[in-house]
Amino acid sequence: MSAPVLTIDGPSGVGKGTVARVIAQQQGWHLLDSGAIYRAFALAVDARNIDVADEKALEEIAKNLDLAFKTHQDSELVSVYLDGKDVSSVLRTEQTGEMASRIASIGVVRSALLKRQQDFAVAPGLVADGRDMGTVVFQEAAFKVYLTASSAARSNRRLKQLQVQGHKGIISQILAEVEARDARDSSRKHSPLKPAKDALIIDTTELSLDEVVAQVSALVKA
Repeated sequence: MSAPVLTIDGPSGVGKGTVARVIAQQQGWHLLDSGAIYRAFALAVDARNIDVADEKALEEIAKNLDLAFKTHQDSELVSVYLDGKDVSSVLRTEQTGEMASRIASIGVVRSALLKRQQDFAVAPGLVADGRDMGTVVFQEAAFKVYLTASSAARSNRRLKQLQVQGHKGIISQILAEVEARDARDSSRKHSPLKPAKDALIIDTTELSLDEVVAQVSALVKA
């Protein structure tokens, strides 16, 4: 890698995106939301009415995915641009997340998007958050973190996030979806969700954002 990389992995709802954004701004590094890559890919596939069984077509879309991220100093949100268009709001819906999770289990898709993700590692540095950043995409990363939290806490966070974005949600349904996705992500054949052997594991259930950021910042500074 041509630049230092910090990977932040973990299941949905542990605060990966927010922590990654804050650290990227503090360090002046680039940001990679790998979950957004798969969600954007899912949107691109859906927009083109591609059959998910057509692996050749999926591979072609993955190789040419036009994606960019933009952080904002005055906002917790990160803008995501697909083909030059801001798709941030639709990207975070439960429907898109479910579609992305299912497509992400396809080996040819993960292989095609691997290089696209690694291309983000340029100077002065990169903060990459996802589920296999430290175990697969950036195995040689200088800094690795794995965030975890109880499924109940993560479901409540997801509900609040949806409400901020103007969407509605039912906590029992969100909890069921969180647990189902955990099971699917942890048991999938390709790049299963698990902490890297050399990752710092942080349970965020009872921690504030500032406390989590402080631990991650200390790792990078050290």
